[in-house]
Amino acid sequence: MNSELHSKTVRAGIWSLIEAICLRGLQFVVGIILARLLLPEQFGLVGMLMVFMAIAQTFLDSGFGAALIHKQNISEKDICSVFYFNLLMGIVAAICLCVAAPYVSSFYNQPVLTPMLRALSLVLVINAFGLVQGVLLTRAIDFKMQTKVTIIASFLSGFIGIGMAYWGYGVWSLVAQQIANAIFRSFLLWIYNSWRPSWLFSFQSLQEMFGFGSRLLASGLLHTVFSNIYLVVIGKLFTPTDLGYFTRANGLQEFLSMTLSSVVGRVTFPVFSTIQNDPDRIKRGMKKALTILMLINAPLMIGLAVVARPLVLVLLTAKWAPCIPYLQLLALVGLLFPLHLINLNVLQALGHSDLFLRLEIIKKVLIICNIAITFRWGIEAMIIGQVITSSVSYYLNAYYNKALLNYSIWEQIGDLYPYLLNALLMGGAAYSLVYLSITSPLLLLTCQIALGSLVYLTMCQISQPSAYTDLQKMVISRLRPLQTL
Repeated sequence: MNSELHSKTVRAGIWSLIEAICLRGLQFVVGIILARLLLPEQFGLVGMLMVFMAIAQTFLDSGFGAALIHKQNISEKDICSVFYFNLLMGIVAAICLCVAAPYVSSFYNQPVLTPMLRALSLVLVINAFGLVQGVLLTRAIDFKMQTKVTIIASFLSGFIGIGMAYWGYGVWSLVAQQIANAIFRSFLLWIYNSWRPSWLFSFQSLQEMFGFGSRLLASGLLHTVFSNIYLVVIGKLFTPTDLGYFTRANGLQEFLSMTLSSVVGRVTFPVFSTIQNDPDRIKRGMKKALTILMLINAPLMIGLAVVARPLVLVLLTAKWAPCIPYLQLLALVGLLFPLHLINLNVLQALGHSDLFLRLEIIKKVLIICNIAITFRWGIEAMIIGQVITSSVSYYLNAYYNKALLNYSIWEQIGDLYPYLLNALLMGGAAYSLVYLSITSPLLLLTCQIALGSLVYLTMCQISQPSAYTDLQKMVISRLRPLQTL
């Protein structure tokens, strides 16, 4: 059984990594092209609506997706009940957004937001048809099919968005891209997944999962509202152009920080749920997940802060230059993201959704305090406060794992500091190149990436941290059969 689970985990990790690299890479390229074709203001207008879409999407699932994954034994009645509930919630949420659209438009004083939000509400109904299909694949730790679906849907919708932007449809190209992505993804999930709903529905099935799912719903709502609250505040207090700069900087940071983290987080939750009665195995798995993430994420985020200026000028052109300081500060937020993710995944896998909810409430209070204190000094001050609250939140997330797994935050930091130290040395070396007065942003970017990579790999080779040596052994074991050909 252990061998089978390990094999499933490895396969899931590989396919999730392929999906993340291809998907994030595709989204990155599409985003760069759209950023060159469109104005910062147009990205800001879409950013104003994201919090409302995200909240509605959270209600759409209502925590029952995670409950299906967590529940040890599920029946056809459980699955069908969740499917029909999701479909009903999708329709209700779409209607609510259509009704609320004029009020949202009035809040931001942007009349164009009314038809935009009503058009985007279609995404909720479309997504409702594919939610359970995706959950069943995740429960089976089978990400191969989801990889195909996600990549194809992203490619086709990206093509539509770029085409419309090129032909002058402006902000509506971004709206059409999201609707098209939902259509293609749900359609392909039904094509590639053999499960079909039966005419079964049981309130008892929903009630059995409600205790676990409802707390995750409440936690998810809190997380969704407050992870998007900066978009609301910036959109209300500043201009759509300012919000456009923030969303583009945040998008670049998340492209790097979430690519691998989403893979590991997506795989570890169902895996940890499978071994939820074996704390020692969970601790070992958690330690391995944290060190692997920090091995890669630390140099990416510190490197991003160092190369932010030439990167923006090369990829987005000078019209996006105001987003550079935002990107440098947000990279520090991205540095901590994987640590939050794994610690929270463990709490969910162990069934402590009550602790999960309590933590979310405490952290959201911190976010409110940050915004209330810093907004008067501008967007940069708000992001600095975000870095501080993120650091405190990591301590809170890790606090309970001391009691549950005997894995304290100080032990975690002890496992992670070699990777952070090597990344800091890498960042210092790459930053030193700015004193050479290299005038070409492309040349400076290339030299910084090359020198930083060389320094980081050299330091890892010297210090031999555990995740680095494990990765070396895995690569060598994979390459050895090829050497015999």
